[in-house]
Amino acid sequence: MKFLRSLLPLTLASLVGTSAAPAFAQQPSFDAYVDSLVSRARAEGVSEATLSRMTAGLTPNSRVIELDREQPGTPSRPDVFPSLQNYINIHVNDVRINNGRDVYRNSRGTADRIAREYGVPAEILVAIWGHETAYGAVTGSFDLARALATLAWEGRRRELFASEFVSLMKVADKGYPRDRLQGSWAGAFGNPQFLPSVYLRLAADGDGDGRADIFNNRADTLASIANYFRDAGWRPGQPWGVRASLPAGFDPSDYETELVAPVCPRVHNRHSQWKTVAEWRDLGVTPQRAIGDDVFAFVFQPDGTGTPAYLLTGNYRAILEYNCSNYYAMSVGLLADEIAR
Repeated sequence: MKFLRSLLPLTLASLVGTSAAPAFAQQPSFDAYVDSLVSRARAEGVSEATLSRMTAGLTPNSRVIELDREQPGTPSRPDVFPSLQNYINIHVNDVRINNGRDVYRNSRGTADRIAREYGVPAEILVAIWGHETAYGAVTGSFDLARALATLAWEGRRRELFASEFVSLMKVADKGYPRDRLQGSWAGAFGNPQFLPSVYLRLAADGDGDGRADIFNNRADTLASIANYFRDAGWRPGQPWGVRASLPAGFDPSDYETELVAPVCPRVHNRHSQWKTVAEWRDLGVTPQRAIGDDVFAFVFQPDGTGTPAYLLTGNYRAILEYNCSNYYAMSVGLLADEIAR
């Protein structure tokens, strides 16, 4: 999820009604606003016991607001992009590759079973886990109830975070203690870093014990990621993408897409037109790994002429559903390839 930078960074003091922040002067107090969230959660069936333990002692978190305000916005030069290769060098390194191979090897039976059930390759599931939380090592330490209440009260994206707060109450109502429900400042939690609403919709029981534990259970973690990708439209039997050789003088911009993406268009606008692999072959584009001639794909050469190029499929778009960033999606796919190697 990408967040836009505010034009006027705010301190916590400015949010509580000082003259420095007139836009928030009419905002209710934090306690009053939390009461409104509690009423909403209660109306949606959350128990009184859960609401009591999850909201006891809640106060605004100034660090959450600071982190939210630091999120990058629209660049001043929308046609200029940082190097993908530099990003790959950092995020697809030997440590992440070797740890991913260890995770896969130590859970191969479970991972392969889940891959067959959901139609998503095991290495993709492991690569997502690696990217999101370093295979469970870094899951976040923010009290989710406090973080989400703060973000909702702040008001810049109130309905989004108010809904996530209510969803968190529903997650807690399943019996999770508050000290277990910790995660990122923006509300994502567990091994796959699901938002509460995503957990409620897509978290899966991978071992048949009747619980979807994405905190400690490897099978549940992998099954939940797999369920996310199945829901996002992953096509079994197709790769996410393959390296491709381009003929001399080939310029992907000659095949610029005419589609306008409804979400994160800056990401999708970098992709070429969709053609079958056979049609790309006729234009001199040669896949360097096996991929069916009838598979639809687009050409992506992120770092420009003379740098690595790829044919990317609809499964790449499924990775973008997890995090709408070409840098993220490319690094997940390349990490998965290395884990499976």
